[in-house]
Amino acid sequence: MSRFYSPEDILLKGKRFVLSFSLSEIENAVDRIASRLDRDFEPEEGEASPLLVCVLKGATPFFSDLIRRLCQPVQLDFVRASSYGGEMVSSGSLTFTAEPGTEIRGRNVIVVEDIIDTGRTASALRRYFHQKGAASVTVAALLYKPEAGDLSEKPDYVGFEIPDRFVVGYGLDYAEEGRNLAGIYVLDE
Repeated sequence: MSRFYSPEDILLKGKRFVLSFSLSEIENAVDRIASRLDRDFEPEEGEASPLLVCVLKGATPFFSDLIRRLCQPVQLDFVRASSYGGEMVSSGSLTFTAEPGTEIRGRNVIVVEDIIDTGRTASALRRYFHQKGAASVTVAALLYKPEAGDLSEKPDYVGFEIPDRFVVGYGLDYAEEGRNLAGIYVLDE
């Protein structure tokens, strides 16, 4: 069996999830986003390279794959923010437990998210980076749930739009399990 094999369905904590996106489909989406970022953020002479900020923990696989596909210099940083805890539904309150250490003022910041669900995390991060003096703040998300969000606008870069269903895999978890799965799985309701 291949290391990156994605079974058609899996069980996590007694709940059944079925494959929604294979690793190959995810890789194609990451390629598309990387190409657009390279085009849109081609640095001008003397301009600082873009700052990509990974939202831990869920965006780690997407972030890792994305930065390896970029064809220009970038700087990296991390932030930890959560509104889930161990539940399947957002708690509605956002907690920041780690902030970036890089100077933000005057930088083009690209927030890299695993999923835009309610939109609260992305919205809070946009505000945070603008308050820190970022020249621009854009959001790249592998997954976007347009039906669930309360954002007035969708993320700037999206791999897949999905229905308002709970998903795991490729960094996304259910009570900290399933992040290591190569594919993305949807809860079988």
